[in-house]
Amino acid sequence: MADVVSPSGIPIAAVYGPGDLAPDMTAALGEPGLFPFTRGVQPTMYRGRLWTMRQYAGFGTAAETNTRFKLLLAAGQTGLSVAFDLPTQMGIDSDSPRALGEVGRVGVAIDTVEDMHALLADLPLDTVSTSMTINATASTLLAMYIVVAEERGIGRSKLSGTIQNDILKEYVARGTYIYPPAPSLKLIAETFRFCAADVPQFNPISISGYHMREAGATAVQEIAFTFANALAYVQAAVDAGLAVDAFAPRLSFFFACHNDLFEEVAKFRAARRLWARLMRERYGASDASCRLRFHTQTGGVTLTAQQPLNNVVRVAVQTLAATLGGTQSLHTNGYDEALALPTAAAATLALRTQQIIGLESGVAQTVDPLAGSYYVEALTDELESRAVALMQEVEALGGSANAIEAGFLQEEIATSAYAYQMGIEAGTIAIVGVNKFSDDAEPPVIATPDYSTLEREQRARVVAVKATRDAAVADAALGALEQAVRAEEPILMPLIIDAVRARASVGEISDALERVWGKYRQ
Repeated sequence: MADVVSPSGIPIAAVYGPGDLAPDMTAALGEPGLFPFTRGVQPTMYRGRLWTMRQYAGFGTAAETNTRFKLLLAAGQTGLSVAFDLPTQMGIDSDSPRALGEVGRVGVAIDTVEDMHALLADLPLDTVSTSMTINATASTLLAMYIVVAEERGIGRSKLSGTIQNDILKEYVARGTYIYPPAPSLKLIAETFRFCAADVPQFNPISISGYHMREAGATAVQEIAFTFANALAYVQAAVDAGLAVDAFAPRLSFFFACHNDLFEEVAKFRAARRLWARLMRERYGASDASCRLRFHTQTGGVTLTAQQPLNNVVRVAVQTLAATLGGTQSLHTNGYDEALALPTAAAATLALRTQQIIGLESGVAQTVDPLAGSYYVEALTDELESRAVALMQEVEALGGSANAIEAGFLQEEIATSAYAYQMGIEAGTIAIVGVNKFSDDAEPPVIATPDYSTLEREQRARVVAVKATRDAAVADAALGALEQAVRAEEPILMPLIIDAVRARASVGEISDALERVWGKYRQ
C-alpha cells in the first residue's frame, strides 16, 4: 500500500495510540481559556456564544451591497464583511483612467465618504461588527467608517470590527500593495496606536494566512508565514514606542479552512498554542495578548466550476473543521463562487450551513470535542513542530520583510502549489467532479451585472462629490496630511480623518502618501 500523507506532507499512520502522544500532552493541552489556549481562547467557547457568522459581500455599488447586507442580517447573519473593488484596494478613484474596466467588479466601489454612507445606510453600527478586507488603503477606509458613524451621532467607543491591514502578505500572495514595506509598516503601527486609543473595540489588523493558502501554501506554511508576518507587525509597533499589551490583545488573524478535516482542526489548535508561546517567550506578553483570536473563511480554491453543487458538501466539511478547531468568526463560501459573485440564494445557503452546524450538529455543546484524540493530538504536535522549523528559516533570513524581499516565501508557496497541481493532474489527489467521477456537463452560466453602466454611474458620483465639496477645505486637509508625512510625524490618523471629513477621495489621500513614500515595485 502506498504511503499516506496529509496535504502538508505529514505521514499518516493507519492507527494512532497512546505512544503517539507527547509526554507533556496534559500541560500542552491546558484548559480552555487559559495559556497556552490549545483548547480555545474562551473557557466556555460556543456554550457561551456561537462564533460570529459573517458573509463576505461587495456588489459593484454601495447601494447594491447595502441591500445584500440587509438580506443577510435578516437571514440571521451576526456580522458584516465588506469586499472592495480593485481600484479601492489600490488607492485609485473610479474616475481615473487607471480604474477603467475594474470598477465594481470584485467588490464594492468606495471613492468618498458619501459612498460609505450609502454602503452603511440604516445599518446598526453601534451593535453590529464590520470586517473590511482592505490593506494598502485600510487607514482611509477605517477613517471613512468613523466619519459615517460620527455624522450619524454614533461615538467611536461603540464601533466594533476589523480592518485587514496586512500588507506583508500582499507582497507575497495578493498584490494590492501601493507603498514600500518600511512606510507601510509605519502606517500599520499608527493604526495600532489610534485604535487602541480611540476605537478600542476595533481590531486594527487581521493577519492573514488565508491568501497565502489560496496561493498554494500548505497548512504548515500558512501557520509559519502568518506568524512570521505577525511578529514583524508586533516589532514595528514596539519600535514605534507602543507597549505590547497596549495593542496585542486586539490583534486578530485570518485563516483558510480546506477539506482535510483533521489536519485543519489540528492546524487551528497548533496555531493557538504556538502564538501563545511566541508572545510570552519573546515579549513577556500578558495572557490577553497571547490569545489567538481568528476569523476563518472556507477555501475559495477548493471550489470547483464543474458540478458546483458538490461545493455545498465541501463547504459543510470545512465549516465543521473550523468550528471543531475553535474559530471566533466564520465566512462560508457560496457554492457558485467558482463561477461568479455568489447569488443571493447561494449566499443564504452558505449562511444556513453555519446555522445548521451551530444549532443542530452538537458541535457547540462542549469545548474542543476532539481533544485527546490520539490522531488529532499527534497532528497538532507535528504541525506546530514543522511550523516552528519553517519560521526559523524565515528568521535566518532576517525576518519576514527580508525573506519576502529575497523571494523565499513566494518560492516556497509556488513550489507547494506546483506539487499540488501536479498531484491533481496525475490523479493522486482526488477532486470529485474534476478528476474523479467527472462528466461532460457544462458549468451553469450565472448572470453578471452590467459593469459598463455601473462604472459610468460610479464615475459620475465621485465627480459630483469633487465638484460640490468645499475645495479649499479638501485641499487644505490633503496638504496638511502630506506635510505631516514629509515631516515624518508618527501620528497620521487624525489627519486622514480630517481629509475624509472634507470629502477627499481614497485616490487623493493615497496620492498624498505616495508623493512622499513612493510606489513599491517588485
